[in-house]
Amino acid sequence: MLLFVWRHSKRFSSWSMLDEPHIHKENYLQADVTVLAPSKAEALELLERNGNWNVEELQRIEPEVLDLDQPRIITSHVAFQ
Repeated sequence: MLLFVWRHSKRFSSWSMLDEPHIHKENYLQADVTVLAPSKAEALELLERNGNWNVEELQRIEPEVLDLDQPRIITSHVAFQ
């Protein structure tokens, strides 16, 4: 199985970034989703069925893919504001 991690931040977006993806159905400042699935296609299918995620927009962002075959840090987050 693989972990697929999509992250997107609109924290510093401006009018010059009108073509930015909008990955969640609600308005957000920062969004991320992590899906456990055997393939990217199946991960996107799960997100489609969930109904909260804009799958077409997620496809514009290459996810981080983590294979679970060895020890590793899965996720970390640091915010200074």
